[in-house]
Amino acid sequence: MAFIVIEHLTKCFTGPRGQVIRAVDDLSLTVENGEFLTLVGPSGCGKTTTLRLVSGLDNPTSGSITIDGRSMEGVAPKDRDVAMVFQSPALYPHLTARENIGFGLRLRKCPRAELARRVQEAGELLNLTDCLDRRPAELSGGQCQRVALGRAIVRRPAVFLFDEPLSNLDPQMRIQLRAEIARLHKRLRATVIYVTHDQGEASMLGHRIAVMNQGIIQQVASARELYRHPRNLFVAEFIGSPGMNFFKGTIVTESGWLQFEGQNSKAGTNSYPVKARCPERCAVALKGYVGKHVILGVRPEDLRHATDRKDIPHPESSILAVVEFIEQSAGALFLHVRHGEAALVGLARSANQVSVGQTVGLEFDPTEARFFDPTTGAAISCES
Repeated sequence: MAFIVIEHLTKCFTGPRGQVIRAVDDLSLTVENGEFLTLVGPSGCGKTTTLRLVSGLDNPTSGSITIDGRSMEGVAPKDRDVAMVFQSPALYPHLTARENIGFGLRLRKCPRAELARRVQEAGELLNLTDCLDRRPAELSGGQCQRVALGRAIVRRPAVFLFDEPLSNLDPQMRIQLRAEIARLHKRLRATVIYVTHDQGEASMLGHRIAVMNQGIIQQVASARELYRHPRNLFVAEFIGSPGMNFFKGTIVTESGWLQFEGQNSKAGTNSYPVKARCPERCAVALKGYVGKHVILGVRPEDLRHATDRKDIPHPESSILAVVEFIEQSAGALFLHVRHGEAALVGLARSANQVSVGQTVGLEFDPTEARFFDPTTGAAISCES
């Protein structure tokens, strides 16, 4: 196991027109001993560059990386006690699986008996014993990726770095290997940084998830914390499939209560504005926003189709919207609707109760809503 500390890490590249591109921007992150940290974010956000900096394949422009208190400045990749598994297995086609797994150990002059024992152990651990003597062309995609995992495992590194290792596999194989990686981590107890664009993968594997955008870490937390308490608009929209719904509006006072009044603009006028009484827990935080613009966020599962007005426990926080299409996802039925100019996603109870083109009622519980500052994008912190 290893303890990783990254402080103010920056990596700049020069663009085609001579402009400075900050691929990683003042990144600070701590990974605990034996922790499985997943790193997620959109394409080009700097995830892979961060891994390459930790592994030593790239050098930082500024900042520091320490592993178990040892500075990695000037330390070659082979001396960092890290192993990296890439998106592509990158196997030698003329070598067998057994030879590919043991190749790194052979370069390090590992004794032949010890090398054979470690390769055999890795093969058993990864269910590869029946195909250790086959070449890559004779293996499936999942088996090739297992061989790449085995090549990293036999080195017994302090840190494993995974760069989207399952993205080229079919969905069923991804699920299977995902579970195997989780079991491997539990058995090996190594420190892991795992890059993925798959949020389900990140949630299943990661003790914590670091969300990254434009080279900057936006938030590091558990999957549940990211989903229910996003730090800013980017995390709120990026985490979740579908992402959070947003309503622009103003905080006003009405009958002694703070209330959100939406602005759903259409043809220059307000159309079907959302109104919702602000939760008591948010009263202190939102008091300073009276008369000011805010953004209200509602998760799709909290924006529910109401078949009858009697089903709406919060009629003041309900809207009318037109169904554009219906999505079946993991046992849930999502309604993609149009509310004025806003495209929203809500949850339906049954496909038999809705149809495309139908105007439906949707309601949400304001106590489950989140509020954001439209200028900074930061979440407005409410007392729990």
